[in-house]
Amino acid sequence: MEITPEERTRLRSLAAEVAEIAQLPVHEQTRRLWKALNRLDQQRPMVMIDQIPWHEMNVDDELTLVCRGEFARFLERSLGVILYRWRHMRADMVVESFIDVPKVIRNTGFGLSANEEVASSDPDNPVKGHRYFDQLATDEDLEKIKTPRICIDVEATEARRAAAEDVFEGILGVRMTGVTPTFALWDRLVEWHGVENSIIDLVDRPDFVHRMVRKLRDAHLGMLDRLEEQGLLAYDIPIIHCSGAYTDELPAAGFDPERPRAGDTWSCGMAQIFATVSPAMHLEFEIDYAAPWYDRFGLNYYGCCEPLHDKIDIIDRLPRVRKISISPWADVSKAAERMGGRYVMSRKPSPAFLAGGSWDPEAVRRDLQQTYDTAAAAGCAVEFILKDISTVRYDPRRLWEWEDVARSVAGSGG
Repeated sequence: MEITPEERTRLRSLAAEVAEIAQLPVHEQTRRLWKALNRLDQQRPMVMIDQIPWHEMNVDDELTLVCRGEFARFLERSLGVILYRWRHMRADMVVESFIDVPKVIRNTGFGLSANEEVASSDPDNPVKGHRYFDQLATDEDLEKIKTPRICIDVEATEARRAAAEDVFEGILGVRMTGVTPTFALWDRLVEWHGVENSIIDLVDRPDFVHRMVRKLRDAHLGMLDRLEEQGLLAYDIPIIHCSGAYTDELPAAGFDPERPRAGDTWSCGMAQIFATVSPAMHLEFEIDYAAPWYDRFGLNYYGCCEPLHDKIDIIDRLPRVRKISISPWADVSKAAERMGGRYVMSRKPSPAFLAGGSWDPEAVRRDLQQTYDTAAAAGCAVEFILKDISTVRYDPRRLWEWEDVARSVAGSGG
């Protein structure tokens, strides 16, 4: 965890820039806007950009790391990303006067990892294609699924804290953060059972699928118990699933920062492979199993890339869902009508606008404007969350200009 004098100088210089930005009054205004949206009292649409192809974004060495130590590079990367976002594509980001440093938490996992083939058209791009091989063919195989054993490495965590506090003393605070667990059973199951097997077995072997899902659901609930018991859950989080999480509704009464409970924070979840199944099947094999998880959390975000416009009524059965993902493949009009004023429409504009051979900002403007108009007509709060950006064709200015357009649409109230 040693940080050299040269690294310390570099990190303190970056931290001073972040600290100066954090003092700007705009951040308190942005927090208020996020809180208003998240209590369904939208003042205007909110905008965020996440899951960025950082390997394509380095202009004028703004993201080039000079530190050599692993922890120093983590801190340098964290600060550099904050500054880059602020300069070029800030959207509705909030710059805090502290830096988040993860606690060192040991987790044995669920007993399986993906057995896969990987394909890629760009070796520098972390977004790749995956072909998964079945490891859950029989009931006996289900015994491979385990409840994770979790514990904090106190010594390593304290070493991180001490090193960060020494570097940032007098400039930025240091906040040691815990875990924000996600409930995404089907993301894991397709990695272990295969995509085709997972879908076909819903019809051919439904009883086996129920046993498989129940086993993994119970393992998740056991993991959550252990995180709560040891005080390892994150709380007062700024982001949930790429969306602003600022709220006055959390934490819950009786909150203890040494032992945060699930009810003090957000969770999120999804069943992306269920893009191809009916609402009835989605309810039977996902929603019914997910409900006990969501019931433990204070607020929830549901969905990701799967189109959910015709599944709002089954999502209604999940406790305390506040935001629903409306992906590029969803029907915005149907979603807005069915959501009304009961949820935030977490609209995911298509990243394909950024990936084509040509770049058309006006097409982006028309798309965002249509979304806003449709949501407003239905009395539905909306946010624009650009994510899953696999490429900008090594032209970062496309993303900067997308942010300009989105802020223009959102800033005018549509």
